[in-house]
Amino acid sequence: MKLTYLFLGCALLTPLHALDSPAKWERFPDFSWEHVPRYMHIRKDTAFTADEILYLATFPLITFEKSTGNKDQGSTEQGTINAARAVKAINPTTKILYYRNVIVHYGGYAANQTLEEIPGAFLVGKDGNAKLVRNTVPAYDLTNPILRDWWLANAQEVCAEPAIDGLFLDGVVKIMEESYLRNEIGPGKKAAVLAEYDRLMEDTRRLLGPKKLMVANILRARFPDSGLSKMHALDGSYIEGFEGAVEMAEKDYVAKGIAAIQQAAQRGSIIAFTGGLEKNLQDADEASRAIGDNRETVESGDRFTYVLAMFLICAERYSYFYLHDGYDAKKSKLWLTGAPEFDRPLGAPEGPAIRSGYTYAREFAHASVRLDIEKHTATIQWR
Repeated sequence: MKLTYLFLGCALLTPLHALDSPAKWERFPDFSWEHVPRYMHIRKDTAFTADEILYLATFPLITFEKSTGNKDQGSTEQGTINAARAVKAINPTTKILYYRNVIVHYGGYAANQTLEEIPGAFLVGKDGNAKLVRNTVPAYDLTNPILRDWWLANAQEVCAEPAIDGLFLDGVVKIMEESYLRNEIGPGKKAAVLAEYDRLMEDTRRLLGPKKLMVANILRARFPDSGLSKMHALDGSYIEGFEGAVEMAEKDYVAKGIAAIQQAAQRGSIIAFTGGLEKNLQDADEASRAIGDNRETVESGDRFTYVLAMFLICAERYSYFYLHDGYDAKKSKLWLTGAPEFDRPLGAPEGPAIRSGYTYAREFAHASVRLDIEKHTATIQWR
């Protein structure tokens, strides 16, 4: 896949206000309260099998993660496009997102071949370290306009493929977290990176136009406003790290996160809610992948009920649920499986959740949900 740099000009861009209109709903995924609405977030570094494509085609919203198809299809870009085309051939209504990280540089992308032509593409620490992410991976310097144009060119080219419905934007929390890399690059540079991230999101939104989605990993209770003020150019938020409390008691952290998700969902944002089988930490890279060799329909256990109840307390139209044990199809014990609860009738909610202290209750047409985030318990009574 040949990529060219993109130098932005006003003639190429659509005004942001023109994208916030009734027409924007046309780019949103299908949604129904008939059953628990579900999301899929997965990667596989080789081609998906025919059975896997059939399974994927049952989801209204999919993100193909980094490394998808890059071992046997030449690049992550081509692997993602090939997988998207295969899914769309079965279910044209499935919305498919292309994964791009806004700060962490990952291998496997065809676009990486041109990075050597961009001087100063990566952040460099005061000590000269150019691999600032976990001391192993470079971080993009978003203050470099040529780097931003390179990133935008890749996003535009892949999203021009009809089978790709938009972008999944990861790494946003790293940029928004004030302390992340601040000591390594200095507070001034850190502030400049955040400012240029804001510019990048606005340029991306204008560039993709009114038919493509933008969903970012952005809502976290660790931020003063949980990230809500940074969603103006986005269609929605992916949710992870939901219980990874920072500088407050876990029950207060989770309560704040629930309130933020409810607010975003009630104003029409897509919510791609992911919960780990084990307590999910602040970053998917930190989360435990080990659940043992016994499949044991772990989805039907207490952890499954607790995570699903949290989702149902928050869910509104365009909210989708995903329980995972990691995002690699070759390692996941849950891949190609489903819980009996996903086949039960759910029905629309009778209203928003009612909160009393650290407990929540919500009624659906065919289910009653009770959640206690202090005691870490939940019940779902299906009717």
